[in-house]
Amino acid sequence: MRYPAYFFDLDGTCYRGSEPVPHAANAIQQLYASGAQIRYGTNNSAADPTKTCEKLKGMGFPCEPEWVYGSGPTTARYLVREGIESVFVVGEPQLHETLRGFGLAESDSPEAVVVGICRTFSYELLAEAQAHILNGAKFIATNQDPTFPMEGGALKPGAGSIVAAILTATSVEPTVIGKPNPQMILDALFDLGLERREMLVVGDREDTDIAAGLAAGCPTWMVLTGVTFELPGGQDGGDDLRSII
Repeated sequence: MRYPAYFFDLDGTCYRGSEPVPHAANAIQQLYASGAQIRYGTNNSAADPTKTCEKLKGMGFPCEPEWVYGSGPTTARYLVREGIESVFVVGEPQLHETLRGFGLAESDSPEAVVVGICRTFSYELLAEAQAHILNGAKFIATNQDPTFPMEGGALKPGAGSIVAAILTATSVEPTVIGKPNPQMILDALFDLGLERREMLVVGDREDTDIAAGLAAGCPTWMVLTGVTFELPGGQDGGDDLRSII
């Protein structure tokens, strides 16, 4: 069955690090050539939509910057809607830049602690985040992915491992903005002017991609090119993206 629109996860579905997933670009090109709308969503809070678009195009995927939805911008929009103006950030430089771009100021007395992937995470950052949260700052996680897939089948620790450290230090549950929260998918549906049944959500993780699609009320499809190697019972899917053509 063909759909008017497709929402693709990136890491493990379209690429692994700097390597495109085999057959993924060709499959999405075929869907795009048939007239389908294409959108992408990533829990990677360090992803910039423009740079992500350039990466995808370089691998042969059809893309424009506005087709890319990320947990960083989605988190920033959430904070603005909540009336939060000041933050403490545990994350990569791109997350800092994204939040600043939405008018959020970094502060020593923040209203919220925002946590994403952070390759410079340290005990000092953990202690600062703990202190702010215990002093009343809201705990906001861009995502809780425990791992993310890399080249050659390797896995690296994801933002969820850092979120877990701060949760352990504070005993405060975070508000999670990335998948399985369906907000990115709902934003894409709104921007496209489509109904939920008109967009297929495609990903490699049951607990994030598929859960987010189901929470959004969309049909879902799982591929076995990332961290999942067997389809859960009752879940539609296939070995790779050729299965949706």
